Amino acid sequence: MALLCAAVAHAQPLEEVPFITSPDNVTLEMLSVAGVKRGDHVIDLGSGDGRIVILAAKKFEATGLGVEIDPSLVARSKTNARAAGVADKVEFREQDLFKTDLSQATVITMYLLQEVNILLRPSLLALKPGTRIVSHDWDMGDWAPDRTTVLPVPDKVVGREKSSKVHLWTVPARVEGLWCAGGLLRGASIKLTQKYQAFEGTLAWRDRTRELKGTISGSELRTPAGSSGELVLTASDDALRITAAQGNMALAQGQRFTRAAGASCG
Repeated sequence: MALLCAAVAHAQPLEEVPFITSPDNVTLEMLSVAGVKRGDHVIDLGSGDGRIVILAAKKFEATGLGVEIDPSLVARSKTNARAAGVADKVEFREQDLFKTDLSQATVITMYLLQEVNILLRPSLLALKPGTRIVSHDWDMGDWAPDRTTVLPVPDKVVGREKSSKVHLWTVPARVEGLWCAGGLLRGASIKLTQKYQAFEGTLAWRDRTRELKGTISGSELRTPAGSSGELVLTASDDALRITAAQGNMALAQGQRFTRAAGASCG
């Protein structure tokens, strides 16, 4: 995987810097931490010699796409894929990563500088909830990773530390706004604010309210168990469903909320 340098502005082209590969243990950890398996489609942004896409196909039985701006590395990647016997499972393109369609990915892997990651962030957050994003070393600013592992890399040539970080994010469902209930909870509402994979808000029904605060993992919203018990909701399209509830909310399990058309549930 190549390390790329970002231009100052999005509109400017990316500039290639010396090709630096991700060590084998880091490449394996990136795919392992993302839980790559058969049926996944891995898109590697800045794919270098193609090693991470090839490993995803050979070891984890996934399909993949490598995007790289250096034509010689694209050619090398195709040769490496044929040698590994996975040319029918992977594709490599000489392409601007900002112009790449990422919508078919279930996993995105990257070894890019932080400023490039941040420029990509809006496109990554717009992907299907549950898509896994993995970055070697560089983070995404104030979008904190769900998990970070540190691996020893004794021969690392970049930086002073002889280790690498592998960051994992799971794209969260977009749930901010007002949601209105029907059925048994008709008249109830959930109002949420969201910052990346964290949410908070209020569930109101009749003369009762419950403060909500928790985390989003893909399509699942989960509040920690407190005095009212844990509450789990699942987002799908424009609906929220209570999939697990305890305490005085137990009878609400299975109830559905739809996104409000206006400023109220009236």
